[in-house]
Amino acid sequence: MHLHLNPLLIEPAATLLLGILILLIPRFLRYFVAIYLIVIGVLGLMRHL
Repeated sequence: MHLHLNPLLIEPAATLLLGILILLIPRFLRYFVAIYLIVIGVLGLMRHL
């Protein structure tokens, strides 16, 4: 079986996961937001390269 990750599915999945984690562990909000922004920025740059 071949697993193909669609970049369009990564962003909503990451958003959902981060939202759940922020609800469970609110003090780590800044780390989750920073990681999310870095990942979205890298994916955005990769689309243009």
